[in-house]
Amino acid sequence: MMIAVAPGELATIVTRLEMRARPRPAPLPESPLRLVRWAAPKPAAYRALFTRVGARWLWFSRLTLDEAALAALLAEPGREVHVAVDRAGVELGLVELRHEGASTNITYFALVPELAGRGLGRWLMAETLARAWRRETSLVWLNTCTLDHPRALGFYRAQGFVAVRRTIETFPDPRHAGLLPPDCAPQVPLL
Repeated sequence: MMIAVAPGELATIVTRLEMRARPRPAPLPESPLRLVRWAAPKPAAYRALFTRVGARWLWFSRLTLDEAALAALLAEPGREVHVAVDRAGVELGLVELRHEGASTNITYFALVPELAGRGLGRWLMAETLARAWRRETSLVWLNTCTLDHPRALGFYRAQGFVAVRRTIETFPDPRHAGLLPPDCAPQVPLL
């Protein structure tokens, strides 16, 4: 069955993936990057990195929030923001975690597009999982969708996540609203 999508809207299949056991310790892949906690990020700086790592995949949710709402969200108890930086301190990746009880959601996980294919995703995921698994954690989960990098789902599964559910999400194309430039995400036609 085909479902029509309204003009100016996008549709994506969202897959929830879960990890219910702490991964076995393994040597961390080498990396020229390091992952550091970003305590109290300023909304403008957060938005700039969020856009840099996510515009190609049409990430827009944080771009719809005003400064106060974004600052409040980033300061929520249980939320952690981390950045991957190179030796010069240039921010090249973003990880956002949300700890709630025995569950940790990897809300955002990305490197800048120009680092794709260099093996740094494995390093970033190892670092992310080290922070996601706390003593009381029994579940780490994340969502990916068909708008994400084409290898995202396979990558998460290779890291030990198991797909448990699919949903369909529709939303207004953020390029029409001016949240993202019209030429970003060329793999998704602007209709």
